[in-house]
Amino acid sequence: MTRRRPTPRPSTIDRIPAMTSTLTRPQLHAWRNAIFAIFALSGLSIASWVARIPSIRDSLGVDTAQIGALIFAMSAGAVLGLILSPPLINRIGARAGIVVTLVAAAIGLAIVGLGATVIVSPAVVAIGLFLFGLGNGCVDVIQNVEGAAAERAIGKTLLPLMHAFFSFGTVAGAALGALASFLEIDVAVHLAVISVLVVVSALIAIRFVPEGAEAESDESARAEAGNAASADPKPSVGQRMRESLAVWKDPRLIAIGLIVLGMAFAEGSSNDWLALAMVDGHGQDNTVGALVFGVFTVAMTVGRVVGGPLLDRFGRVPVLRAGAALTVIGLLAFIFAPVFWLAVVGAILWGLGCSLGFPVGMSAAADADNPKLSAARVSMVAIIGYAAFLVGPPVLGVLGHAFGILNALLVVLVLVVVAGLASPAARERMRRPAVPAARE
Repeated sequence: MTRRRPTPRPSTIDRIPAMTSTLTRPQLHAWRNAIFAIFALSGLSIASWVARIPSIRDSLGVDTAQIGALIFAMSAGAVLGLILSPPLINRIGARAGIVVTLVAAAIGLAIVGLGATVIVSPAVVAIGLFLFGLGNGCVDVIQNVEGAAAERAIGKTLLPLMHAFFSFGTVAGAALGALASFLEIDVAVHLAVISVLVVVSALIAIRFVPEGAEAESDESARAEAGNAASADPKPSVGQRMRESLAVWKDPRLIAIGLIVLGMAFAEGSSNDWLALAMVDGHGQDNTVGALVFGVFTVAMTVGRVVGGPLLDRFGRVPVLRAGAALTVIGLLAFIFAPVFWLAVVGAILWGLGCSLGFPVGMSAAADADNPKLSAARVSMVAIIGYAAFLVGPPVLGVLGHAFGILNALLVVLVLVVVAGLASPAARERMRRPAVPAARE
């Protein structure tokens, strides 16, 4: 007896035209707010782990090199998650995918806590970090795909603001982690509470993410999918894999990847080296270095909050070019500043300039002629961005040891120039639907 294969469910982006005409404005706004929450939960979980790294190191009795090996387990999981996210979306849809991947990340985070202070086993922590990275890698792609869908349905640029909510989540996670450390709350208890909070919040938020607009549009989508399935055979796993890998041959997408590479390198290098550059390069103390890094993160968050209206008014290409120019000016001021205040101004311009590169790159990658390839395209660009985050800091460390950390930052400047030159690849391919298309 031949088993009947289930009809593949059309993706969210495939149904955007129907959604804009069937969802009311409050429903569209609820969808947007739910994605804001998903981004914030992702940032909250990551910052909760980062904030407790010193406590985990002390509890396990490991050195810095061994902590690096544990972090590598998380990075390996994240890269695998980026690769698996397109087939996961195609299989179960973005809505279910968000829940599954956030739950996986939360379970991994809880395992990290157990391995750190209950079982006290580096191997258990590594397993937890791998699962944590896997879940976060998957949800990173899915939330960007869903965010791009909400952008198109609502008719406004939203991904920069969504990434700002990720920043808000990291701030909250860092603050709660610092408080837990100050109160000497056990790492296992702290991370378990965060895990439960992430799961419960995700289950609440996902209720407002449309699975098929309203009933009538969902039925029509299923009917169309059924007709298509009866007319054409379902593609095999190998064929779907070849279609996903084919995006790596798209010259425009590679150029978008260069944009994300340069801007992600600029963002990632600041996370690891800006504070140290203030201390070793500009002769400030550790507290001042931390404060200047805080100024940088605030500038990045501000850039993402105001970036949406700027993108809607001027378009992606002019904004990306202006951002690259600001980043270059900021880096030059920071690297060669003869006085302290100019270095601070440079850090502010650096943060403002690179704030929109990653979210705009995600939005441009999802802006595909064939919406079914959006997840694969976002996954490809996200992999390039993660490569910059993961590879960039060690490379700068080697160069900084040889030539000084301020001189090493000149590599970042070159990559930002490349990103600015590649910015025309992010040009909008279609006009957004007007917001009045939604029903009141």
